[in-house]
Amino acid sequence: MALSSSSCKHRMVVMAFITLAMAYSTAVVALLYDDIEISWGQDCYFYMDGDTDTDTLALGLDHTSGSGFSSKDAYLYGRFDMDIKLVSNNSAGTVATFYLTPDDVPWEYHDEVDMEFLGNATGEPYTLHTNVYLNGVGSREQQFHLWFDPAEDFHTYSIEWNPKYIIFLVDGTPIRVYKNDRARGVPFPTWQRMRVQGSLWNADEWATQGGRVKTDWTQAPFYAYYRNFRVTPCVPSPGVAWCGDEPAQSTWFDRRLDSAALRKVQEENMVYDYCEDQKRFKDKGLPVECTKA
Repeated sequence: MALSSSSCKHRMVVMAFITLAMAYSTAVVALLYDDIEISWGQDCYFYMDGDTDTDTLALGLDHTSGSGFSSKDAYLYGRFDMDIKLVSNNSAGTVATFYLTPDDVPWEYHDEVDMEFLGNATGEPYTLHTNVYLNGVGSREQQFHLWFDPAEDFHTYSIEWNPKYIIFLVDGTPIRVYKNDRARGVPFPTWQRMRVQGSLWNADEWATQGGRVKTDWTQAPFYAYYRNFRVTPCVPSPGVAWCGDEPAQSTWFDRRLDSAALRKVQEENMVYDYCEDQKRFKDKGLPVECTKA
């Protein structure tokens, strides 16, 4: 069947038929839609079954809308893993996301832990953009070029959040750490339960080469694929009731961090670090977390 329309809705009809046909021959054990709900873009997503014991959510983007989901549950500390396959070919202007954020709160209390995948012109690398918003303030960006093509296959992207660290991981390898250093006045999320969110949207005003490369809508609809959502609760050290009671001097969570692997990725794959941007902070000086204690 030839598909000439660039509409998410047009593609959805075809994909729904394919999914139904596959469902008769595939037993799905772990269902993503048991754990998440579509939060926007009702005409731009579909579920499909495959040859594994899980289902896959395809988030779509066309010239009328993107799409997104939210976890049904909210969490205070834990590790959150999702397998994602990004938009293939010319994905310039598109942004796929995987992040943590609380339910509606006043902006001055808004926290957010972001992994954003900035699309590329064909042949150029994807950029993994990370950021941490605390009390309504972001501007804590670190960016990486991945060491593989994230549109060829699924890879696991993870956020681990415990009372000592926020750790960003790719296929189990840490790429970034944001440390709880509240003693020096560095903000850190410790009290708001957060939901896991994912989305695919158009950000061609800034996403690819600073907005110089725009979205090619003749390639639409675009799709990013999500599956295998896992949540691992935070486990405190022996004798401690829950992670929030872990003593500040505890080294229990240090075992969660492979410092050598982190240094290697940052040396070889980091392309921007706000803590190294002297020009950006020349008037006020670097943020506290970027300076030595």
